Amino acid sequence: MKKLLVIAMACAALCAVLVGCGTNAAAPSASGSSQQPQASSPASRSTAATQQGIDYLALVNKLNPLPAGWEDALETVHFTNSVGDDVEVEKKAYDAYLALKAELESEGVHVDLDSARRSVAEQQRIMDDFTAKYGADYAKKTVATPGYSEHHTGLALDLYLIIDGKDVTENAEMEQYPEIWEKIHAKLAAHGFILRYLNGDEHITGYGYEPWHIRYIDDPAIADEIMGRGITFEEYKAGKTAPEVFYDYGNSSLYTRAELEEAAVQAKCEFAEFAGCELHSLRYAGDGFNTKENLDWLNSLDEGANYTQVVKLLSDYHSPVKGGGAWEPDKEYTDYEWWLARADGKGWQLVSFGY
Repeated sequence: MKKLLVIAMACAALCAVLVGCGTNAAAPSASGSSQQPQASSPASRSTAATQQGIDYLALVNKLNPLPAGWEDALETVHFTNSVGDDVEVEKKAYDAYLALKAELESEGVHVDLDSARRSVAEQQRIMDDFTAKYGADYAKKTVATPGYSEHHTGLALDLYLIIDGKDVTENAEMEQYPEIWEKIHAKLAAHGFILRYLNGDEHITGYGYEPWHIRYIDDPAIADEIMGRGITFEEYKAGKTAPEVFYDYGNSSLYTRAELEEAAVQAKCEFAEFAGCELHSLRYAGDGFNTKENLDWLNSLDEGANYTQVVKLLSDYHSPVKGGGAWEPDKEYTDYEWWLARADGKGWQLVSFGY
């Protein structure tokens, strides 16, 4: 078993080899600012990029970086949201958001934009912030690697809620309103948006469920197809639906089902970087692995860690048909190990994985 950092570097190299194989207001709310949006265009823009514009169906994720020339072709607007933050959005996505916002407000649902386009430098600041507050693995699950963030496109919008005149911006607090998010999601496709990170599909998208993160793709018909089928953008782009994953969390006397599912999300987000591989099953290996010996081992891998609990998961998955890198072609890999640990009162950390 290798230390996570070493394995992560190997996986990054592997993903580079296999990348071809598959894969938080517009017109202000009642409490918002009255500042008008201001057009923003790059100081210099290549003729070719200007002529071609941007591809509204471009896939940017953990395996696919922002396309070359994107920032040269991107046209954006700036506005100030209800909490006084400057937000930059691609201009067509902004217009579509205005229409979505107006329709929602007609039904008593009030939203604003927490963020949209972010520069690579801003993305790095967010990554550093989350890492310091919540740990590297949580940050990796929730914040894209700079250069590989969908927010660089200007097409990814993070909403927040305004309830009884109060701005609800914290993720944990926004998660307490599933019925409101359901109403919002039902309106997305008609305005050319999709819900980007679906619950349960972390092994495909690489991120945990984010009801506030929407993506503009410009075409309502395609958005309706994606939302109607309940698939990820990755699946749409690949032209195939990923197989269902079998989960077995057993009967643990140490952890609740929810705690084990939280651990599984960490492993699934990492699996999304196994380019071209299909996850078939994920299961809890049992309470017997929560031993002093395993705790000592995992604590030795993370300097300064003080882990008190261990979870071991096992997975089966299929390699790409053509193989490549560390994978043998078209092979079912079984009992692949994922070791997670946590300290008292803290979240799960993915510490090591592999055979």
